[in-house]
Amino acid sequence: MILVDTDVLIEILDKNSNKGEGALRIIERAGEDITLTSLNLHEILFGLYKYADNKKIDKVKLLDVVDFTKDDAALSAKLEVKAEKRGEKVPRLDAMIAAVAINRGFKLFTFNKNHFEGFEGLTLF
Repeated sequence: MILVDTDVLIEILDKNSNKGEGALRIIERAGEDITLTSLNLHEILFGLYKYADNKKIDKVKLLDVVDFTKDDAALSAKLEVKAEKRGEKVPRLDAMIAAVAINRGFKLFTFNKNHFEGFEGLTLF
């Protein structure tokens, strides 16, 4: 299973994005199912509601979504603390998304690899 990060989904939804087209081809070649976290869903819907693109809202709501759980909260807190001890400040939401992927054995597809490379146990796609 491939967990698609918000930045990738934004590019895919942008019909004029070559980067998005490339991302879709990569996903199709992998032959794996994709999912979002409830956190990514919030991020993408916030942008779509803000810019009132109702057609895309309906499409996004059809995607598979994995909820953020207590186990994910515990792991994301540990990941964030470990990063801070190494002197790295990581966005909290990225630690939370990484925890969801790690706990479920998902590969994370993101264009912001530098946000996620320091998380032990995370497989980037």
